[in-house]
Amino acid sequence: MPARKATMTGTMANFLNAIRPNGNNNNHLTVPTPAKMSKQFSASSTYLATTSLLGKVAVVTGSSRSTGAAIAKCLGEHGANVVVNYVNDADAADEVVQTIRAQGKGGAIAVKADTSTLEGGQLLLDEAMKTFGHIDILVLHSGLMGSKTLSEVDETFFDSHFDTNVKAPLFMAKAVAPLLPSPGGRIIFFSSSLTTASSVTPNALVYLATKGAVEQMCRVLAKDLGTRGITVNTISPGPVDTPMFRDGKPQNVIDAIAKQTPSRRLGDPEDIAGIVGFLASQAGQWINGQNIRVNGVS
Repeated sequence: MPARKATMTGTMANFLNAIRPNGNNNNHLTVPTPAKMSKQFSASSTYLATTSLLGKVAVVTGSSRSTGAAIAKCLGEHGANVVVNYVNDADAADEVVQTIRAQGKGGAIAVKADTSTLEGGQLLLDEAMKTFGHIDILVLHSGLMGSKTLSEVDETFFDSHFDTNVKAPLFMAKAVAPLLPSPGGRIIFFSSSLTTASSVTPNALVYLATKGAVEQMCRVLAKDLGTRGITVNTISPGPVDTPMFRDGKPQNVIDAIAKQTPSRRLGDPEDIAGIVGFLASQAGQWINGQNIRVNGVS
């Protein structure tokens, strides 16, 4: 019986055609030059195309330092034009902007705005629209993390946390919703892995109450805005190695926290940024209303 010749289609065929352009010679594989391979894969691979943010505009609150800065740089590296937000440190924000521009993929501007207020959030969106003409992605990263037990909490402490962590992000999402593309818009909230941690301490009372509210807002908004093809998700990091995390903690406490993960380390800002980049891209279009815990623990 004569041997049957297999017919391959789709991604596998594209891959084999790329590494074996002379299809009649089955005994020798010809590896193309990098330029040729890049051209073929960019035309045929769905996977590379769907993680690109080329031409998109992303607004990232609290993005001049640490995790926020890593998120802004990641989005810029994926091709997005990024609005870098700061309140006090203009030099740090400018450094993030210059890094994004130097990557040669996306543009960037820095905008001073206090996003703990409704006016500040609106200012940030207005500047984004004035500069880039549209907004595709809103990352609500900024927040307030105070530490008081029930006996220490007063009304001012409570209100400042709910204004910054709940009220301001909600109304910023409301303001950006009509501006986002339909389909394709993205809203990404930030919570904390502590909302479900058994090791939670009493002094996290108000902070975690606000983050619980954020998680529920995300669930509901995903149903609402999802009808327009806009996804709404939450990222809940575990401990991330930043100056704010280390502030006031002795090294032995930091080491003990790091050892709670199987990899025995703290998270890095880049660990968080990569997940934001994925959710913001077309590849994340079928992820909606989810709370993704980025904490290194299975």
